[in-house]
Amino acid sequence: MTETITSRPVRTGTPEVPPALGGLGLFTVLLGAALPLVDFFIVNVALPTIGADLSASEAVLELVVAGYGVAYAVLLVLGGRLGDLFGRRRLFLGGMAAFGLTSLACGLAPDAWSLVAARVAQGASAAAMLPQVLATIQATTTGPRRARAMSLYGATAGLSMVAGQILGGVLVAADIAGTGWRSVFLVNVPVVLVGLFLAARAVPETRSARPEPVDVPGTFLLAASILTLLVPLTEGRAAGWPLWTWLSLAAFPFAAAAFYAVERRADRAGRTPLVPPSLFAIVSLRRGLLLIVPFSIGFSGFMFVIAVALQQGAGLGPVAAGLALAPLAVVFFLFSLAGPRLVARYGTRVVPVGAALQGVGLALMTLAAWRSWPDLGLVELLPGAAVAGAGQALQLPVVLRVVLSEVPAVRAGVGGGVMVTTQQASLALGVATLGTLFLSLVPGMGMRDALVTTLLVQLAGVALTGLLSLRLPRTIA
Repeated sequence: MTETITSRPVRTGTPEVPPALGGLGLFTVLLGAALPLVDFFIVNVALPTIGADLSASEAVLELVVAGYGVAYAVLLVLGGRLGDLFGRRRLFLGGMAAFGLTSLACGLAPDAWSLVAARVAQGASAAAMLPQVLATIQATTTGPRRARAMSLYGATAGLSMVAGQILGGVLVAADIAGTGWRSVFLVNVPVVLVGLFLAARAVPETRSARPEPVDVPGTFLLAASILTLLVPLTEGRAAGWPLWTWLSLAAFPFAAAAFYAVERRADRAGRTPLVPPSLFAIVSLRRGLLLIVPFSIGFSGFMFVIAVALQQGAGLGPVAAGLALAPLAVVFFLFSLAGPRLVARYGTRVVPVGAALQGVGLALMTLAAWRSWPDLGLVELLPGAAVAGAGQALQLPVVLRVVLSEVPAVRAGVGGGVMVTTQQASLALGVATLGTLFLSLVPGMGMRDALVTTLLVQLAGVALTGLLSLRLPRTIA
């Protein structure tokens, strides 16, 4: 089924042909993909400074992270549907503009609760922008150009998550014009202005040929499912696990079951629900999503835990804590460039190799923490971080390509929304689970043993990722 294109006129009597996404357009949408992921991680090393400046409790600080992540995850699929309906370029521009305004609100927040509210709004605006990136790539590229674009998207996603934490440390320490932690949000404003200018000129407009109306029941039930799981897991420990957290967790399976039942009924009736169950009949999508879950949980949990351990335990400043992960970022970038050639030659067999490398790297970092604590920093973490970065680069970009490789163009927005929602919910779940485990162990075990234990739990997750990768299709369609 072809896409309806509104960015250029089509001659009468000639078939509609989707416009190609040029180099500048691809750069622009990848910039839009980087911003939300950078902002998920950029606050990790800034949290101690935010807490001191705004007199914020630990529970409120966790909401600064969780409010963004939960709003982002809840609304991502809806953002993809709205792009299919009203035009992906239009939603991309609107979402990016809103992201810039909400970033400004974060940077100017007078108190902690204002910052939490601005972060929730920032997450919602990111959910309008990001699904349009994947849908635009799917609708405007084919063959080798799509493979290259998806590889670059995967590389951008992985690099953004690491770079965000490094950038946060540098900006906080730089204290530009006395802005301190506020610069981690204010830096988005000029980037957004550039992105809007480029998007207006270089990103073509596409929408689904047969857009479906918004699935209101599905939207509310998906939101209820995500909220009843993530909010209590994120806030429970800091709040002392009150009754509402257990009631919320108990409600999660019922909300999830109701969501599935409503979506299946709509799918069988010939409508297009928010998350069509029939989409999971695509083997590559189903198995790829299953692998994204443990990978993303481990990735975000590690980034949060290492930021806390290096600052509060090893006594490093925000710059040193951020730069300790620089080898991971550099090696990830270099191996991401080689990824497409390796996939062309070896197919998805590079993914289990990547999982093995990540496991070795994580084991080296665990050993460094055990032997060198509290003198843990760039030098001690360098070997393990470099090896882990190589392993992650051989997994994430490839798996993201696999997930969307067989999704029909007409469902590009829905498929992209489902994939990014899975990734984002798993990132938030990683902070909620591994972060909670680490912080719960610290009082009884001490910082070093709590860090080592948490890293060993993550190592088990990497092993699971490796086993799941063996079930991926050998080639990418």
